[in-house]
This record gives sequence, C-alpha cells and structure tokens, in this order.
Amino acid sequence: MAEIKDPENTILMELKGGTVTIELLPDVAPDHSARMKELARAGAYDNVCFHRVIDGFMAQTGDVAHGNMENDFNLRRAGTGGSELPDLKAEFSKLPHDRGTLGAARSQNPNSANSQFFINFGDNHFLNGQYTVYGRVIDGMDHVDAITRGEPPAAPDRMISVKVAADVAD
Repeated sequence: MAEIKDPENTILMELKGGTVTIELLPDVAPDHSARMKELARAGAYDNVCFHRVIDGFMAQTGDVAHGNMENDFNLRRAGTGGSELPDLKAEFSKLPHDRGTLGAARSQNPNSANSQFFINFGDNHFLNGQYTVYGRVIDGMDHVDAITRGEPPAAPDRMISVKVAADVAD
C-alpha cells in the first residue's frame, strides 16, 4: 500500500482486483480535484462502469448519470452523461499525460468536463495541454491494467466504490 501523505486529497477506488490509490492534485487543478471528492463523497461513482477502454491508451469511466451498473443500466448510454453539477472550466497545466495520470474527459468544448475521467495506460503526451490532468495513480496500477478492454467492453468492469481516504476509518 502506498503511503498516503494527504488523506483529504487521496481517492481510494475499489476495483475487482483490489484498491487503486489516486493522489489528487488540487494545487494544479483545484476545481477538478474538488469535483471528484464531491462525487465520491456522494457515492455517485460507486458501481459506475468503465465504458471506453482502449489497450495501450486509457480506461474511461465516471458517467454518473448513465454508467451505474446497478441503476437502470444501459451500456449504449454509458459515456453520454455527467453529473447534475455544472461543467468545469479547463485547468490545463504543464503536467504531462504520463502513465497512471487522471485526465478529465470532455466533449469538443475544452470547458465541458463534468464527472467523467480517464486513467492513462501509457505516456499519452499528444493529450498534453488539451485535457486537464488532476490526479495520478500512486498504487494499484496493476488493477487498472487489468480492466476489460472495449469501446464499450461486452462485459464492462466497474468502480465498486470510490472514497476519499480521509473518510475511511483505519
């Protein structure tokens, strides 16, 4: 288990293979980091599928409107929605899209990120300056690497639960 330096800005994502520990970067992308914590604390990410998983590229999830596999799930709609909260303005930085970083998924409009995000399987530097980087996996990347591939996967994996480390009792 990775050493958690800042529990308030650390996400614990439970996948089928185990826990993925994600360090949020509020100094770089304060609004995106705050949004992930808000949705995690509301339980909005629990049971949400990975609807777009491209080998060697990234795993995308976070459609809290249509991606919950326990609540009127329709795989064809997964990836088309967000939360009821307003979209976020882009928070571009000099941080590269390296393996294990979290990027904010969005439409063509750079200021349309909401709840969806992706985790990079490899260094995807062609995304630099186009998508907000707001976190990085510090432990459990092997569990991310094991996510079922597909656009969408025939039998998608899900985030079983997503919590802020500060809220989890030892």
